[in-house]
Amino acid sequence: MPNITLPDGSVRQFDSTTTGAEIAASIGKSLARDAVAVRVDGNLFDLNRDIEADAAIEVVTRDSDEGLELLRHDAAHALAEAVKELWPETQVTIGPAIENGFYYDFSREEPFTEADLEIIEERMREIVDRDETIVREVWDRDEAVKFFRGIGEEYKAEIIASIPSEEPITLYRQGEFIDLCRGPHLPSTGKLGKAFKLTHVSGAYWRGDSNNEMLQRVYGTAWSTDKQLR
Repeated sequence: MPNITLPDGSVRQFDSTTTGAEIAASIGKSLARDAVAVRVDGNLFDLNRDIEADAAIEVVTRDSDEGLELLRHDAAHALAEAVKELWPETQVTIGPAIENGFYYDFSREEPFTEADLEIIEERMREIVDRDETIVREVWDRDEAVKFFRGIGEEYKAEIIASIPSEEPITLYRQGEFIDLCRGPHLPSTGKLGKAFKLTHVSGAYWRGDSNNEMLQRVYGTAWSTDKQLR
């Protein structure tokens, strides 16, 4: 029965393992609606990740700095999922949140065009409408390498080799798309909303090394609300 200490010092006791989503809902409907992640003893967790022991928690909302960064990271994953659906032969590499937005680097022979960005953005909106559940999975390191090589994602297999041995290998699944990522992520793609826009494409060397392949970097911006986007 975990005892959950809230930021105001109050303590709530749960009869069994709980989650950030359940804690937010126990506090109020508006908080549950705006919640995107939870900080557990200082560490960011997915809202649906189990909290099994006593902990100090803070619910992270979409309008906070941390929440906005998470939204932008999830927008990058939606971008990657959209590109893989439209052009399955494309390899995905990395896709972080950045100041005011996000990007994802792709390995693809044909250059992306402005028209392609419009097509990708529309597919991203479809992914949001699907409200795909986002699931965290912990994998064996060797099995993860085998999986990504088996689906032709050599860059992901290479990234795993650079992850310290003491760190778990976590993959996130949304719909048919699965990506290597530390997380955390939103509970579902629907939580992302549609306050995003793809802006431009540039070149970027893999791992910033000019001896490596030149990738295509698709940039976008994402916000908590349509008003902020405008």
